Amino acid sequence: MSKHHHHRHHGRDVLVPAYTGRMAIEPFPALRLPERAANPEAAYRFIHDELMLDGSSRLNLATFVTTWMDPEADKLMAETFDKNMIDKDEYPATAAIESRCVSMVADLFHAPDLSPTDPASATGVSTIGSSEAVMLGGLALKWRWRARREEAGKDTARPNLVLGSNVQVVWEKFCRYFDVEPKYLPMERGRYVITPEQVRDAVDENTIGVVAIVGTTYTGELEPVAEIADTLDELAASGGPDVPIHVDAASGGFVVPFLYPDLLWDFRVPRVVSINVSGHKYGLTYPGIGFVVWRGREHLPEGLVFRVNYLGGDMPTFTLNFSRPGNQVVGQYYNFLRLGRAGYRAIMETLRDTAVQVSERIAELEHFALVTDGCDIPVVTFELVGDPGFTVFDLSHELRARGWQVPAYTMPADAEDVAVLRIVVREGFSAHLGTLVCDDIEAACADLRGKNGGHSEHHFCH
Repeated sequence: MSKHHHHRHHGRDVLVPAYTGRMAIEPFPALRLPERAANPEAAYRFIHDELMLDGSSRLNLATFVTTWMDPEADKLMAETFDKNMIDKDEYPATAAIESRCVSMVADLFHAPDLSPTDPASATGVSTIGSSEAVMLGGLALKWRWRARREEAGKDTARPNLVLGSNVQVVWEKFCRYFDVEPKYLPMERGRYVITPEQVRDAVDENTIGVVAIVGTTYTGELEPVAEIADTLDELAASGGPDVPIHVDAASGGFVVPFLYPDLLWDFRVPRVVSINVSGHKYGLTYPGIGFVVWRGREHLPEGLVFRVNYLGGDMPTFTLNFSRPGNQVVGQYYNFLRLGRAGYRAIMETLRDTAVQVSERIAELEHFALVTDGCDIPVVTFELVGDPGFTVFDLSHELRARGWQVPAYTMPADAEDVAVLRIVVREGFSAHLGTLVCDDIEAACADLRGKNGGHSEHHFCH
């Protein structure tokens, strides 16, 4: 048999092991389109294997984003990848599901004047996470402020927004992209939320609104929305500026209503005009899905609403994004129907209990001090105190080698000298996994102590 004939026989007629095909000897180009088409199974295997280098999403304790859903939800979402959420005329069932979800969120946040049968009575929209929702909420604040100023014959050149230095970076983006001056309220050691007094001193006639956070990214704490509103009420009553509140409930909006239903932070506070929330965080849906809802139609300026007819029917749209898959909305609707209030309450109570157990274990370790214990929302933050011989960044790196992704970071403005670690407890993170991560924190401390020679007489973790 000739050499040429043997090569042809081997390449075309013989079943070879999976990794003896073309990709083993001819890797795909990294930065340009390959010249030839590939077998779908081979392309799948190539990409699948590279993705194994990612960390495990279930062990990613840095993210607030959902990493597990029911298999039935997985199936529903896979079945609706191809539906474009913006094509409401072509996909009326998906559009109706979105309207129902918006109504359910508005009802959860006690929006007034909702009809029990008409989803159009709720003013809001689904978005790609809270980032888009924040932009829409901020724009509505700016446009309503501008309209009031123009009606009064006053200057509209210098709008500002009052917010804490603890806000998520999307608020910085909003201010930069839409030409609003951010007035950041600083933090300090031991206080990582804004205070009513700070707000009162910062607002002026150019303030388009105040942002209060329910579930901060840094610590998971709840800012005092009702107290801030009371202070703004007093200021307005005394002749000062009449400033609305937007609540950033990205992380806490699907937690607080079930754990602390009597806490006043939502539309039961009259000064709150809009709220954003992430369905892909404690709404328990895969990314990306969020919502922004307004107190009523008068708080969403009509100028922000566009109407298009080139998709088959006349429809209003007031999202920044246009085309996006409908499957995230379908996944959120599945959760709402599947869990109901009782199901969400049971999950949030379980996550809180797990977070508290983790925090109690960490508090027992020498040189650790809790910042938050997981009671507000299921987020545990803690710092190193004293002289353990290593930093939170060293510990984060050591935990990554054990498979855990536990972020270490410094606190915001005027508290940058405080560095913490954060564990976000999500659905799919069991009490058993909580025990394991605490065990690994202890073990990592012991290893770090050993690597820092000369400190062996100290017991940093026990």
